[in-house]
Amino acid sequence: MELRELGKSGVKVSEISLGCWTMGGLNWVNGNANGWANVDEDEIIQAIKAGIDAGVNHFDNADVYGNGKAEQMLRRAFVKLGLNTTDYIIATKVGHFPGTAAHAYEPAHIRHQCEQSLINLGREYIDVYYFHHGSFGEGDMYLDGAVEVLDRLVEEGKVRVKGQSAYSAEDFLRVTPKVRPAVLQSWAHALDDQFIRPGSPVSELMGRENMTFVAFSPLAQARLLDKYDPANPPTFEPGDHRQNSGAFSAPAIAELKPKLTQLKARFGDSIEDLASVALNYVLAQPHVACVIPGFRNQRQVTVNLAAQGRPMSAEDVAFVKQVLS
Repeated sequence: MELRELGKSGVKVSEISLGCWTMGGLNWVNGNANGWANVDEDEIIQAIKAGIDAGVNHFDNADVYGNGKAEQMLRRAFVKLGLNTTDYIIATKVGHFPGTAAHAYEPAHIRHQCEQSLINLGREYIDVYYFHHGSFGEGDMYLDGAVEVLDRLVEEGKVRVKGQSAYSAEDFLRVTPKVRPAVLQSWAHALDDQFIRPGSPVSELMGRENMTFVAFSPLAQARLLDKYDPANPPTFEPGDHRQNSGAFSAPAIAELKPKLTQLKARFGDSIEDLASVALNYVLAQPHVACVIPGFRNQRQVTVNLAAQGRPMSAEDVAFVKQVLS
């Protein structure tokens, strides 16, 4: 599998990597649902093995995924597979789980969470450590202190590469000059490529600063796989962040379905074909280092890995953009 560098860090990741959010299961933070339906750990281990056997070398986690559960499960998976995690690139994040702190970006809390993530992951260092969002308190009151402690963690050898995740171009443009990350992360898929499309403010920023992008939700949370029926829209359990999302409503599914039919006519109608279109559309954009689709089992990992060796032409990219815009 092709490896791509994270900025100018020297750290290279598989272009198809794996996101670990689903491993946290149903979850709440401060009363708000932020999880997924629970997973079977044995199935997760089989899925991780399938990914590694195919060349996946990068796993993306966060302290808030199951409030530590996903980090701990990833560690157990590597132990059960008899693998050394230092042979792989492990990323995690801080920012959405405040614990007893007034704000999750309090410097002392960042240090505490870093140390806890190291314990959870069974590591002495984190390969890529992200600020999980761009909200550093009123007037960015926690930004300078957060940057200082992250830089100190790098100096101490506990973090190799700094990352910044955010959910708006405004946040990326405002905080990255101080954070100075090698890599940015957010959603990016063919339905919403605002951060990665050529000429966008964030894409221009990455070009100027030699940063690259890690794309979560490249399948638009499976909506691009044509797995949902508008006559029977999905329902989700309490604790699943999708429970009240309009993206999974019957009207939204019905609107998307004929567009996916057009993609099937050009690229093939299997789930592997649709996954390949979705992942390779993102990978074709400038500055994208990798996609990190989530997974629940080996089948889902295998579907995502089917995108290998199927790059999209400029004409294909333009077609997907035109159909889904």
